[in-house]
Amino acid sequence: MEPVYLDHNATTPLRPEVWERMRPLMLETFGNPSSAHAFGRKARQALEDAREKASALLGAHPDELTFTSGATEANNLAIFGLRPARAVASPIEHPCVVEPLRRLEAGGAAVEWLPADERGVIAWREPAADADLVCVMLANHETGAVQPVRAIAATLPKGTKLHCDAVQAVGKIGVDFHELGATTLTASAHKFGGPKGVGLLLTRRGTDLKPHTFGGHQQGGRRPGTEPVALAVGMAAALEIATRDLAANRAALAAHRARLWDALRRECAPVVLNGPEIGAADVAPAALNVSFPGCRADLLLMSLDLARVACSTGSACSSGSLLPSPVLRAMGVPDEVLKSALRFSFSPAQTSAEIDEAAARIARCVRMTRNG
Repeated sequence: MEPVYLDHNATTPLRPEVWERMRPLMLETFGNPSSAHAFGRKARQALEDAREKASALLGAHPDELTFTSGATEANNLAIFGLRPARAVASPIEHPCVVEPLRRLEAGGAAVEWLPADERGVIAWREPAADADLVCVMLANHETGAVQPVRAIAATLPKGTKLHCDAVQAVGKIGVDFHELGATTLTASAHKFGGPKGVGLLLTRRGTDLKPHTFGGHQQGGRRPGTEPVALAVGMAAALEIATRDLAANRAALAAHRARLWDALRRECAPVVLNGPEIGAADVAPAALNVSFPGCRADLLLMSLDLARVACSTGSACSSGSLLPSPVLRAMGVPDEVLKSALRFSFSPAQTSAEIDEAAARIARCVRMTRNG
């Protein structure tokens, strides 16, 4: 029985074309990009070419892009670097945004936590004039709900900064940093066919972002340390490919989302869709969040693993937790529905036959779990 991987919001396989572009940087052009000799200069050129390419694809200037080890570091760098005394956010944010804000809150900062509506969209209201920072993700990691970042940016008082976690949007829907109106924006390569271990932070020119690591001059001092040249090149290559195929990929993902939902409604009733409706415009369609009343999500997840279907109960950073999803809780999902929720997330490269096979296995596992 072949496995079916439906956890692409957790991570994606490295594209072979991306590996081919990375390989020479690991075996041949391996110099330290800070070195003055020819090996270093060649590595530096590859790094800056990657920075220029990635920034252009995201509607930013090259000097606004800082390569990081991933989204967790990038989000922490943005939030602790902006150091708000008063912030606004929602529990639907990813843990690597929520937890730094909780840490600031524990240190005396004021954080206003806004709920979300039943679609998973933040219930926005204009913040107080003294708010320093608003954190709004672009696409939710559990439901795919796209947040109105551009509209929110337009309402902010002068001087209020906007941080946008775009990890589940970049490479899946169009992202233009300057057009969004964000002050800072983050992305992670392994969410769109790039390598693990590299992400980026975009910081609008003129922003006072305090570093929180020290010991080098690299990347303007924002993120000191030797840059991972091969990983940066891989990230830029994956972003280039994903952007090139954006429209076709989005259509394929939307078709997979609709196909699996139709099959689950037919074969697993009762089921509940958590998040945007099928066919909704305001969704990153890689994700489908479904509850199976009468099942426990942890037992169903184990059954699906034995049936060789990979999925999750939420973000990979918190999937080991047995606590109910804070995203669904913020949406007002009732406990009996919340505790049976699973997230399925797709690749545009998957076939309809794979989706149908996954649906059949899910239906068998749901029946077994419900029957005890």
